[in-house]
Amino acid sequence: MKVTRSVKNPIIAPKDVKPSREDFEVVCVFNCGVIRFQGKVLLMLRVAERPKARHGNEVRTVFYDHIQEKITVKSFEKDMPGIGLHDSRYIYTPERIYLSSMSHFRLATSTNGIDFDIDEQPCMEAANVYEMYGIEDPRITKIGDDYWVNYSACSTIGGVTTCLAVTRDFKNFERKGVMFTPDNKDVAIFPEKIHGKYYALNRPISAEYKLKDIWISESPDIEAWGNHRFLISTREGYWDDGRIGCSAVPFRTEAGWLEIYHGASKDNVYCLGAVLLDLEEPWKVISRSENPIMLPEEDYEINGFFGNVIFNCGVLVEEGIVKIYYGAADTYIGYAEVALQDILDDLK
Repeated sequence: MKVTRSVKNPIIAPKDVKPSREDFEVVCVFNCGVIRFQGKVLLMLRVAERPKARHGNEVRTVFYDHIQEKITVKSFEKDMPGIGLHDSRYIYTPERIYLSSMSHFRLATSTNGIDFDIDEQPCMEAANVYEMYGIEDPRITKIGDDYWVNYSACSTIGGVTTCLAVTRDFKNFERKGVMFTPDNKDVAIFPEKIHGKYYALNRPISAEYKLKDIWISESPDIEAWGNHRFLISTREGYWDDGRIGCSAVPFRTEAGWLEIYHGASKDNVYCLGAVLLDLEEPWKVISRSENPIMLPEEDYEINGFFGNVIFNCGVLVEEGIVKIYYGAADTYIGYAEVALQDILDDLK
């Protein structure tokens, strides 16, 4: 399958994003939702920031203090007893585990889909107890005049949940609260009703059996979800034998609903593939990629904050081209194109 990456990749890097506070630094910009809005390509960027260390033996983190209702910085000495810094994503302390950075959402717009103007301040950031450690991986579904944004929220209360917000102008966001209970993430809402009901893909995690599979759920109103059904699992010996999760918002084709999903091997190489679902009964799988559409190949996809990762939260499908905006190595945003017919032919 021919995948064409932009010659300007990565199209957005941490250096391109202004920190939201003077004493912060942007560590990563990745995993963006995408939509056409007012004639422009709009990305909702996941921006991960952390407070700058003030001396060589200091490590600092940031979180939302729901008691004081404000974003708070906490400092540690690197040689303090019981501290663990072996994983760049976390700060382990005897008290609790902190994330080494906190993510918020930032808007970026473009007329050509490659060169983006990036807002200097967040459009959404942590604001309640379920979002204590930040908000991550937004996905945008347009239904009527509303743009529904679902996202992962991280907290010591419950762990990872999926939350929901709605907007019409990308300036004012109405939070609808927790959409799926912990631990459930990688949610994508279908862009239209099917026989009077809304549907969403999601990825619950079984702590007891260590399962990370994609399920499908239905709703009468987008806010309350039920009738949860298993959809697909990992596959032994394939590129997605470690874990899977939905990535882009599903889109309609003549052959079925097409979902671009991510899968990781057991050695944590993240790739993108596709699954085709029945148009009338989307819990029925028609076909699924045997080989990935995209896999980490370029330096910026292989080396970064967490390497060997291609992770996608949205696509645009225009004039027969699937336009993929993706997180690369949990550090950058890349852009690639692939012909829709190539994906469908591969699924046959």
